[in-house]
Amino acid sequence: MMEKITLNVQGMSCEHCVKAIEGNVGELKGVNSVKVNLKADTVDVEFNQQEISLDKIKETIDDQGYDVE
Repeated sequence: MMEKITLNVQGMSCEHCVKAIEGNVGELKGVNSVKVNLKADTVDVEFNQQEISLDKIKETIDDQGYDVE
């Protein structure tokens, strides 16, 4: 089952940040789509709960050096 969630992410400031997050999260098995909104400091993620956990997605963003709330 697909789930959509919006995460509040601090520390994103430029296109490099967008590419780092969209690229790394987008490669995760079970992630259908990921969209960064720099102005709102949010990341929209659509994912399959049976294939990947929300914690794993947050951990991947955190590993890129950003703070996920």
